[in-house]
Amino acid sequence: MPTAPHPRNTDELYRALQENDRRPYGRTRTVTAEELVEAAEQFAETRPLVHALLELQEAYTYGSEPRKSPVVFARLLTLFDEQPDEFDERMRHTVFWRFKWVANALLALPEIPLASLRQWLTEMRDRYEKAGLELQPYYGQAHRLAAHVGEDADLAFELWAGRRRTRLSDCEACEICERALHHLAADDDERALRAWEPVLAGKESCQEEPARTVSYALLPMLRTGRTDQARELHLTGYRACRRNPSMSGEVGRHLEFCALTGNEARGLELLAENRNLFDDVDSPLDQLAFLTGVEVLLQRVEHLGHGELPAAGYPGRTWTVAGLRAEVRRRADGLAARFDARNGTTAHADRRAARLERAPLLDTLQLTLRTRGLDEVAPAAPPAPRPATTAVPESLPELIVRARELDERGHPDATVCWARLRTRVADPGYVHPDDPAVGPLARLRADLLADEAARVGDREDFDGATALWQEAASRYDEAGEPGHAALARACALLPASEIPTPDGDQEAGAKAAALTAAHQALVRLHEEAAAGLAPYQEARLLRLRASALGLRLQETRDEEDIAPVLAEVDLLLDFATRHGIAGQASGARLLRATTHALSGDLDTAVEQTDALVARLREDGPAWHLPRTLGLRGRLRLGLKDAQAAHADLTEGLRLAADWPSDSSDTARLYTDLAQACMRLDRPGEALRHLTRSAELALRHGGRTEAFCTYGTAAQISLQLGRVEDCIALLDSVLAEPDVAAGEVDDRLVAQLRLYRARALHAGEDPKAATAEFAALAAESAGWDDDPGSHGLIAAETAVLLAESGEFGRAREAVDQALAAHALAPNHEQLSSSLREIARLQAQRHGAEALADARALLDDAGKVADEARAAGYEARDRSLDSALAYEHGRVNAYAGEYGTALAALERALGLLGEPGPGDGHAGEWAECVRLASVVEGLYLERPAPALARLDAAVDRLTALGRTEETESLTSLAAQLRDEG
Repeated sequence: MPTAPHPRNTDELYRALQENDRRPYGRTRTVTAEELVEAAEQFAETRPLVHALLELQEAYTYGSEPRKSPVVFARLLTLFDEQPDEFDERMRHTVFWRFKWVANALLALPEIPLASLRQWLTEMRDRYEKAGLELQPYYGQAHRLAAHVGEDADLAFELWAGRRRTRLSDCEACEICERALHHLAADDDERALRAWEPVLAGKESCQEEPARTVSYALLPMLRTGRTDQARELHLTGYRACRRNPSMSGEVGRHLEFCALTGNEARGLELLAENRNLFDDVDSPLDQLAFLTGVEVLLQRVEHLGHGELPAAGYPGRTWTVAGLRAEVRRRADGLAARFDARNGTTAHADRRAARLERAPLLDTLQLTLRTRGLDEVAPAAPPAPRPATTAVPESLPELIVRARELDERGHPDATVCWARLRTRVADPGYVHPDDPAVGPLARLRADLLADEAARVGDREDFDGATALWQEAASRYDEAGEPGHAALARACALLPASEIPTPDGDQEAGAKAAALTAAHQALVRLHEEAAAGLAPYQEARLLRLRASALGLRLQETRDEEDIAPVLAEVDLLLDFATRHGIAGQASGARLLRATTHALSGDLDTAVEQTDALVARLREDGPAWHLPRTLGLRGRLRLGLKDAQAAHADLTEGLRLAADWPSDSSDTARLYTDLAQACMRLDRPGEALRHLTRSAELALRHGGRTEAFCTYGTAAQISLQLGRVEDCIALLDSVLAEPDVAAGEVDDRLVAQLRLYRARALHAGEDPKAATAEFAALAAESAGWDDDPGSHGLIAAETAVLLAESGEFGRAREAVDQALAAHALAPNHEQLSSSLREIARLQAQRHGAEALADARALLDDAGKVADEARAAGYEARDRSLDSALAYEHGRVNAYAGEYGTALAALERALGLLGEPGPGDGHAGEWAECVRLASVVEGLYLERPAPALARLDAAVDRLTALGRTEETESLTSLAAQLRDEG
């Protein structure tokens, strides 16, 4: 089926060729190019067919289909020989250039005899000589062949490198890479890196560079101690080649780099992202380079004892690391043998062996903000229970009794015992002990359900927790344990009250009412079951009562709800103290401090946590200290004492290391510590803590919390200018299986994609950024419940489209933003976007775009009017003065200088002269400068312009704002010189 309408004439054909040229290389572009060749054959003229064949050969070359490129070129060469007049100078140049493409294509095919390769180079030489062209490009191809075969490479290098470049030479960047690879083959890392320097510094580039150079330079950089530069180049270089069939060898070298720097988990992640390369790469030479890099990675993972991990490989089946490695080794060995048989050497087998024999160059090198080990790679793997702090019995009856004892005390080691019991009970051969101290199997199964319900509730799966608690209650009834059954039913009430309403929402009033009802039900259940409850069970029920009211206060922040919470806390504390239940007494004191914090009395809350910390240090329980220090740290953040908060949270984390991370809410401690670091202007440290927090949340099933935390880390890294870190982090998160499968909340994923699109824009990748923004704008158009987010995305998309020169699409996007603004006003951002698009359009197209630019500014004026009517005050620039200034710029770009000056003078009037402490001095100075440029240079009235400038300089100097005077004094000097 055709992918596009069939061109009816040559004009339509040329438009279709131009449109296809804008597509990324890949199957879609290639198929379209094939169809356009068929379409071109219907026309009598030869030249359209030549253009179509050139486009098709390019698609095959950069789509990694070397077998087809020479066939297309043969047709071109026949046309060139038969109808040379149909080829203009540019097309003639292209034909001679592409002799090199064919040479490279034939080189990549082991079925092409070596004699045929040399014959083609002879043909190239003869054609160049006949056309009067210099032979440096021929010698360049001869050197490539010699290096590929592994014979006479030094001589071939000298014959090529010593010759002067010509118009048909490979680009400077590609030739630099070839020279450097020659030095690399001689084990001269330093000389290779010196040769690569212009490409690595961004001075030379092309279609393949610097991505190709970067992939080769990574290991030499490590060997010469340039680890920071290697890390940075890995991030930028990998992004430039990922999923690209024509750069599969480069991807393989990035995988090898991960394997040799202790980043095996990232390597497996990147392998999964490039799974398409197992199927899409048609070039045997590229396959060999890619597969060898893959094998280096898999070999390393298997060597570390993780051969059973899943790995992304050839389609049609699932793979483990060990299984995929065996398959990759078989295929790569076969390819190397075919090339060596063709060439009559062992060069490819030797090079492959050298890569596979390399030892790791570093034990560890942190490549991204998200550093994971192989233990964290297996999907959906529950976290391994950490070793218990107390001895865990091996005897089954003792283990059951011990788990229950620890659970009664609230000791974190209970989770280790329950985990072991869960494994043993799940064994098909499990035999329950006949021991009165243990009780029936139904009781143990109920205990395990209760433990699972608590863990599921911690992950905020309220439906799941409620169901498990209710099932546990039924099992306890079956086992004849009414006290446990009553407590399990009580435990089910709180998560049940947290379940959102059927429409997915949970309004504050409804949630408060649900918590009130839950409290009432807890009180009734307590009254009915009190006689049958053990003291520790009754204390837990009292804690549930207090927690229900505490959650209600957290929801309402109503002063009337404070006293009931404190009354319940007092009941719990009194009961726990009388019965010597230390854990519940400590919990009551912590809840009381939290209640004072919720009421806004932070000083009292700190006093109470101070007392509790002292008590816990003296009497325990020790596992309560991390949470208590965490609360005090948050309170001190609220009191703006970031240094003290940092100390508390750091100690909390140190102590939490002695206990399971979920029992101490370690992820929350890391998040809060990150906030303290940001307050102390230590953003790098904050990023480390945020990513650690997110990984812990992921490990314990809190995926939404984890992805939100990653989003925060991405924002901070972008604000710090760490663009590649931001992109790499988000790429990793968005590649998570449940994200890719669409199982994560679409709004949360859209937010992460929005951060990534902004990072791509900041990283000067406008094409990728615009594509992502446009996709988000299209998706968010259907968010009827959230027009504000759609408006924000559409406005940003419009600006990027305008920056790319696509002003028609930009206008469509900005119209969407205006429609969303009518439903959810966003005055400042929309006004800014409208002004920027108008400026870009006028700057690029001048007077012919003035009407469209003014229409955009008129829309911005309506937004400013609406903001004024709504009493909205902009956070940064006044919308009115910013609009007047933009009218000045737009009209100046269009040559309407009188109108421009009037607009700028209006802007100055709106701003007013700056005074001491005014924040708009810089904006005022810029407005003065532009008004003086328009008046003095374009309207040729230097005297009033100079008067304006001199007065502004005097004013700013008097205010001590000398930085703002520099551009004004420079302009004044220019006007005086020209006058």
